[in-house]
Amino acid sequence: MNILYRYANPREFMRLSGALLPFTAAAAVLAILAGLVMGFSVPPDYQQGMTVTIMFIHVPAAIVAEGTYALIAVLSLFSLVWRHPLSDVAARAAAPLGALFTALGLVTGSLWGRPMWGTYWVWDARLTSFLLLLFLYLGYMALWNAIEDEIRAARACAILALIGAVNLPIIVYSVEWWNTLHQGESIISGKLAPVFLWPLLVMMAGYGLLFLTLWMIRIRTEILNRRSRTLMLGGA
Repeated sequence: MNILYRYANPREFMRLSGALLPFTAAAAVLAILAGLVMGFSVPPDYQQGMTVTIMFIHVPAAIVAEGTYALIAVLSLFSLVWRHPLSDVAARAAAPLGALFTALGLVTGSLWGRPMWGTYWVWDARLTSFLLLLFLYLGYMALWNAIEDEIRAARACAILALIGAVNLPIIVYSVEWWNTLHQGESIISGKLAPVFLWPLLVMMAGYGLLFLTLWMIRIRTEILNRRSRTLMLGGA
């Protein structure tokens, strides 16, 4: 817990993130490029043909989208219970990124669904709950902007994030709880052939590093904006 509060100091966070950013950015670019090369070099799937390559864009996006919301929920808990100084800033900075990955997951999922299911969209449990995730992100961001008092806004958004976290297990287990067109999990279970698994894992790492890089940049930007507002108010 002490280390979390150590880097809650904006000056300490700026120092650490400034040192990490060049490495995370370079690693993200390399991993994504390697994943794309590996992914588009795989042989056609016996059922899906080359449309299987959409998986290397869609699956990492969906995983990062869900992981980002889980991160926001954890940060919201830290904000409400332990009053962690940077939790609200970090949660707010993560939300637009989570929304972006969710939208990417929805678009690529629809493109993948057309040749597989014969339609771009069906209102099954997995797709509907994932669409709800996008609405939760949009609602979270709208609530931040709707309340002028940052303390009240942070508290309201933290409560919304924690309530919305109920949707995460629904997304994950929907294919087991209901009959859906969406396929079930195939990574942990070992159902995915290694020729497809390795490019997917590399792309997942690349997406994760990309999120981390953009997240740190957004947090740094928010810290600088708050410093500027404080100086302006002090000057006034």
